[in-house]
Amino acid sequence: MIKRYLPFFILLLFICAIDAQEAPKVSIIDITVFKEAVIGKDVQLIDIRTSKEYSAGYIDDARNISITDIDNFNAQFSKLNKEKPVYLYCYSGVRSNRASKKLLAMGFKYVYDFKGGYKAWSNQVTIDK
Repeated sequence: MIKRYLPFFILLLFICAIDAQEAPKVSIIDITVFKEAVIGKDVQLIDIRTSKEYSAGYIDDARNISITDIDNFNAQFSKLNKEKPVYLYCYSGVRSNRASKKLLAMGFKYVYDFKGGYKAWSNQVTIDK
């Protein structure tokens, strides 16, 4: 009887093992975690707002790669290290969430989306202009 069910049991274990390997996912972080992660650190910090929004003010050391120009977006992100964490922000968090999902699809392993975005940042931190 054991021999009869052994292949089924092995298949079940194999399926469970595959399912246990969790795919990368977007981590949505608040301002406290965001500050700890990016201030004074060598990270891939990306402002995905338009260049006009970026010119009006940005977070120190942020690089501007606008999501509105998808060809440039894809080209610029293809140059970044997919194994190194990427921190994204926009004005309020909507566009950065959309961009985060695109990065996962491009193969980035560690994607962090700053909840509240630049709006939350500018309410609590001195900004560059």
